[in-house]
Amino acid sequence: MSVESVRAFFRTHAPEFEVIESDKSSATVPLAAEAFGVKPEEIAKTLSLRVGDRHVLVVTKGTARLDNKKAKAAFGAKPRMLGAEEVVDITGHPVGGVCPFGLKTPLQVYCDISLQAFDVVVPAAGSTNSAVRIPPQRMADLTAAEWVDVCQTQD
Repeated sequence: MSVESVRAFFRTHAPEFEVIESDKSSATVPLAAEAFGVKPEEIAKTLSLRVGDRHVLVVTKGTARLDNKKAKAAFGAKPRMLGAEEVVDITGHPVGGVCPFGLKTPLQVYCDISLQAFDVVVPAAGSTNSAVRIPPQRMADLTAAEWVDVCQTQD
């Protein structure tokens, strides 16, 4: 059902985008890059975090790592990764398929500036074998995301 909520989101908000599926798993950045024929950094990975008493999503380039100091400064508290069950309960998407689209619960979405280096990125689309090709700014606009600088600069 999760991929269906993402399809419904795009039908309603951006019908020009199509969910694509692979017969291969795309549950990790390397697998997703292989499944969809892009470089790992072009995968837009979505991190599900607890910051204080709220849940947020942070979308970064595939090879980026969260910088705890920058994240704490940006969010006002140290972020903590959510557990797999909590991720599904809150987003409606399984780990490996989490994206900022078609969410079960409305969440604040942040896009890391690392995504701005690309014309198109490939986030998951609600399952461990689906994705969508989308310009980062369009993704941010569709999800009312705020741009932040919360990742380490080295790669």
